[in-house]
Amino acid sequence: MRLHRVPSAGLSCVLAAAALGLSACGLTSTDAASDSGSKAATAVSAQDAGGLDALVAAAKKEGKLNAIALPRDWTNYGEIIDTFEKKYGIKVEVENPDASSQDELAAVTSRKGQDRSPDVIDVGSAFAISAAQQNLLAQYRVSAFDQIPQEQKDAQARWYNDFGGYVSIGCDAARVKKCPKTFADLLDPRYKGQIALTGNPTKSGSAFGAVYAAALANKGSFDDIKPGLDFFARLKNSGNFNPVESSPATIQKGETPISINWDYLNAGYVDDLRAKGVDWKVSVPADGVYSQYYSQAIVKWAPHPAAARLWQEFLYSPEGQNLWLKGHARPVLMPSMQKAGTLDTAVAAKLPKAPAGKTAFPTEGQVSKAKQDVVQGWGRGAGE
Repeated sequence: MRLHRVPSAGLSCVLAAAALGLSACGLTSTDAASDSGSKAATAVSAQDAGGLDALVAAAKKEGKLNAIALPRDWTNYGEIIDTFEKKYGIKVEVENPDASSQDELAAVTSRKGQDRSPDVIDVGSAFAISAAQQNLLAQYRVSAFDQIPQEQKDAQARWYNDFGGYVSIGCDAARVKKCPKTFADLLDPRYKGQIALTGNPTKSGSAFGAVYAAALANKGSFDDIKPGLDFFARLKNSGNFNPVESSPATIQKGETPISINWDYLNAGYVDDLRAKGVDWKVSVPADGVYSQYYSQAIVKWAPHPAAARLWQEFLYSPEGQNLWLKGHARPVLMPSMQKAGTLDTAVAAKLPKAPAGKTAFPTEGQVSKAKQDVVQGWGRGAGE
């Protein structure tokens, strides 16, 4: 599972090439589709590529999309990939499905100009910001760009958020008499040895999110994650914290009956665990609301530029967004799709209840500082 995605800003990079040659895209023919493909390498919209039909034709001619770090069991990516392949006849090759965001950017920078370079990336939002600043990403205004909330996209269209969710508390109601619903509840002595994370928050994105959420629940802020570190130190000192890395397997065995994780992952466990005798309940804690989205981007030197742009068009279509929703994630276009009547409301109704009001997001600088504080402070508290 794709857990090691802690946002970071200190990433090495390489300056992008000024242009891509036609041979690098495999587009040497003079036919219409090939001409559209050459346009795709620098197209900032489907219109620039000759229109959506021309983009489809050019992408089909390329016949391939290089992706990385897309596990099939992560937010329904398996069905998303299969649907795209069937719809367009384009093979999606996914390298290293369990890679981290940092691994993705390392592949992008080390394979500049190579056919093996990723065409597209799906990374934590802070990584997307850093990649854009380092000139690794192509500008492309997906057709639904204007519907994406302003705070969830780059003004120059180098990246835009795709899906996300909230830190949540999962609980095996068959083993835990009264499931906790807030961070304050987790301090109850009844939960001795039962509360686990998905890993070390210096490496695991969901565990990092749990610490941030705990900070917000304990008078901390996006500028001050220390109360979250103090909270988990208290959990450890009370005996409630369980150092076992939580997973569906440890949950099924009863080793981690309470697990703090993203709501789309916890919600995704419900049906699978039910078949194994686990009554998994999910709550988004009202006292520690923390949300994180991942971001899509096209690599500036993508070897399959038309397929890369068509992939984005598919993901930000109602079909693609509803497939993420089916994977228990909250697609970025969910609000606009609700208004347009294109949201799968039956599937949306199964999501864990979201907190009321508008969700705030930390800045890149705030996340970077919080990460540094966690790296420095975790080992002196719960991580000892």
